[in-house]
Amino acid sequence: MPSVLPPSVPDTALGLSSSELHTFRTHQPIALGGPGAASSRPSVAGSASTRGRGTSRSSVASSSRAGSAASSAGGGQGRLMLDAGSLSVLGSYFERLMGRIQERVDYLTAQTSRATTAQSRSVASSIAAADAEIARFKDILRQIDDLETEFDKVKHIRDIVKAYRARVEGVLGNAKTSDTINIPVSSQSDAPPGNHTGSKSAALQSKRSNSL
Repeated sequence: MPSVLPPSVPDTALGLSSSELHTFRTHQPIALGGPGAASSRPSVAGSASTRGRGTSRSSVASSSRAGSAASSAGGGQGRLMLDAGSLSVLGSYFERLMGRIQERVDYLTAQTSRATTAQSRSVASSIAAADAEIARFKDILRQIDDLETEFDKVKHIRDIVKAYRARVEGVLGNAKTSDTINIPVSSQSDAPPGNHTGSKSAALQSKRSNSL
């Protein structure tokens, strides 16, 4: 008998840390188009054209608070729906979110190279300019650390969603296989009655002949 999965599981049973759980609850309603989800496109703090200090952490915090408040109004808040469609959408969404984070990390990494070059040039001109470039360099490194932490969280969530999707599809596949196998198989009782009678008569005649 194929195993049966419940329609949903609590998100607290997914093995996520408190920080990962917050990220999951923030992005799940956005991915599934629930209340407050303006767009299914993953949002990452800042963009390739954004410059300046402190943009990553403040933007992540504000978007997380907004997403959490919006998702709390949704009916599926706090649970992971175990249907193949929802899990597929969630998995694709977190894949795109990881891509957006990686783009931002790549951009900031390029900025560190530029900051290093500018810092070397500023040393010859003024100490104040050099200090400003050093501060900017450190801020970029901090933003990269924050984004890499966020990337690891999203990847863990994505892996869990993929694992549940595989389980659901496995159960559905087993159910279809079970329905195919349960086909009646013909037995000897389905054979024409005359065949059995003829066989018995021939056996009796043979015994009589031997006895004579």
